[in-house]
Amino acid sequence: MNSKIAMFVLAAGMGSRYGGLKQMEGFGPSGETIIDYSIYDAIKAGFDRIVFVIRPDMEEAFREVFLHKYQDRIDIDYCFQTVDMLPGWYEKDPGREKPWGTGHALLCAKDIIEDPFLIINGDDFYGRESFEIAAKFLRDECTEDTYAIPAYRLENVLSDAGTVKRGVCTVKDDLLVKIEETFEIARDEGNEINGVTWDGKAMRNIKGETLISMNMFCLHPSTFQEFEEGFDIFLKENSDAMKGEFLLPIELSRLIDQGRVEMKVLESTANWFGVTYPEDAEIVRAKLKELVEKGEYPKNLWN
Repeated sequence: MNSKIAMFVLAAGMGSRYGGLKQMEGFGPSGETIIDYSIYDAIKAGFDRIVFVIRPDMEEAFREVFLHKYQDRIDIDYCFQTVDMLPGWYEKDPGREKPWGTGHALLCAKDIIEDPFLIINGDDFYGRESFEIAAKFLRDECTEDTYAIPAYRLENVLSDAGTVKRGVCTVKDDLLVKIEETFEIARDEGNEINGVTWDGKAMRNIKGETLISMNMFCLHPSTFQEFEEGFDIFLKENSDAMKGEFLLPIELSRLIDQGRVEMKVLESTANWFGVTYPEDAEIVRAKLKELVEKGEYPKNLWN
């Protein structure tokens, strides 16, 4: 039994496809951000601490928009992700401007997270059920070699505004075998769901109940050492010094494949939604308004 649990929010992304800092945009009826709903649900689910990873140039706006809302409700901390946060032996290409991906973002918190924790994207609405099942696992089952993934049905994580990239899960005996990044996923005119694998192979008629990773993982603090070793390997083997990324799903799949950890699959029936394209914004506002009207959330989260 773990006495305390934390949540780590990935909020350093630039929102390149969306065209702005979507983590700080108000979508709720009283101007709430998507992160606000995740924090609200995490507090309700019993999380003890929230840690954000942000860019240094976001700090002033982040403190103004977020910290004052939460500081009397839950323990809040934050860390920075920059392109220069690298092991001393690695010589970075001076032309590289973009940080090294979600696995690298995780490593930025290694000195401030000491408890089992849930990692989430800052621009995704996950639904309260997912935070509840994650919190229960983190308190009752999470160990140095037993992690978990709250996974969603594909039919619940599509976008009406365009194609999406999703991590398709291979599952055996309720354990994750691997996550395969799949691109250009969308419904066709016949309502079939299709996509393309990373190597360009077409995936036709993917079943709606296929389980999907939405970058939501239950991890133990021992994972920091595993990821430090993995990041060293990545830097030595990466052939794209300008754009290569050290990604959470790929590294976790490697650890599973090597038998170093096992990852339980916690299926969530919640409806995910997020902002990938500008056209998604009004869809998200309408969905949040509907949830408020149903009484699932107050009109003003923090009043």
